[in-house]
Amino acid sequence: MKQHFPIALSCGEPAGVGPEIAVKAWQALGSSCPFFWIGDPRHLPVGTTFVEISNPAEALTVCSTALPVLSLPFDGPAIAGKPLAQHAAGVIQSIETAVNLVLDGQASAVCTAPIHKKALIDGANFAYPGHTEFLAALAGCDRVVMMLASDKLRVVPATIHIALAQVPQKLTPELLREIITITVTGLRKQFGIPHPRIAVAGLNPHAGEGGAMGQEELTWINALLRDMQSDLFDLTGPHPADTLFHAVARTRYDAAICMYHDQALIPIKTLDFDRGVNVTLGLPFIRTSPDHGTACDIAGLDQANPTSLIEALKMAQTMASSS
Repeated sequence: MKQHFPIALSCGEPAGVGPEIAVKAWQALGSSCPFFWIGDPRHLPVGTTFVEISNPAEALTVCSTALPVLSLPFDGPAIAGKPLAQHAAGVIQSIETAVNLVLDGQASAVCTAPIHKKALIDGANFAYPGHTEFLAALAGCDRVVMMLASDKLRVVPATIHIALAQVPQKLTPELLREIITITVTGLRKQFGIPHPRIAVAGLNPHAGEGGAMGQEELTWINALLRDMQSDLFDLTGPHPADTLFHAVARTRYDAAICMYHDQALIPIKTLDFDRGVNVTLGLPFIRTSPDHGTACDIAGLDQANPTSLIEALKMAQTMASSS
C-alpha cells in the first residue's frame, strides 16, 4: 500500500514562502507524517537541519531528526521576495520529479508548494494556468476536479478561473455530470466514504426561484440531478447557495458542488481559512496543496504560517491510507 511510503513535496517558488513553510512543517510533524522536499538546499532558510537523500525510502528514518531533501540543483541561489525566471526550469522539474516518484510507487502522494506563474512563463514558457492543469497533462487526464477541503467543509467549483460572465456558457450538463462523477469517485477511493452525499448549489440566486431569477435550474440543472439520482448517486439540489453552508446544512452532505469559483471558495475560506487544503481529484495519484499563494511579500521574514501546508501533508497521508 502506498501509505507506507513518504510524501513527495515539490519546492514551489524558491523566492516565496515555500522553503520556509516546508521547514516549519517538518518541525511540526517530524516522523508522524514522513515527507521529503524536492529542491535546491541553498534555497532553504539559513540554519535549516536537513539531510540530502538519494532515494525517497531514506526519508522514513531521516525525518525524525532532519528535513529529508532530494537535491535538485537550480541555476543560482534564491532571493527572498524576488522570483527569478532562471529558476523556472527547476521548479517545473521539481513537480515532474514528485509525480514520477509517486507513479513509480516510491512516494505515497504529491504535495505541491505554491508556484509563481509569471516566473514560469517568463523562464520556461509555461503553458498551463496553474498546477492543476499541469498535473493533469503529466498524468494524461482529460478532466480533473479541484476540491477545497478541511475538517469543516469540502467544496468543488464546477468552473474555476474564468470571468463570472462566462460561467453560464461554460457550465454545461456534460461538464456538471463529469464534475459530480469525479467528485463521488474521489470521495469513495481517496477519502474512504462508501456512499458520498453530494449537495449541488444552484447557479442563480435562490436557485432561480422558479425561473424568476434565472432559467438554468429549470431548463437543465433539475433534470440532470434527477437523472443522476436514478443512477444511484446520492444527490440533493439545486440548493440556494446562501443557505447551503451554515452549520446544520453542512451535516447533510460530504461535499458541495458549486457553480463557480467564489461560490465555493468564499465559504471554506471564511470557515477555515488557515486549514483549507487544495485537493485534485481525477488524477491517478493523490495530490494536495496548501490553499494559498507564494506570499513573496513576507518571504524570508519568518512570518509565514505553515498551517495549510501541514494540513495538506496530513490530508495526503490520510488519503493514502484510504486508497
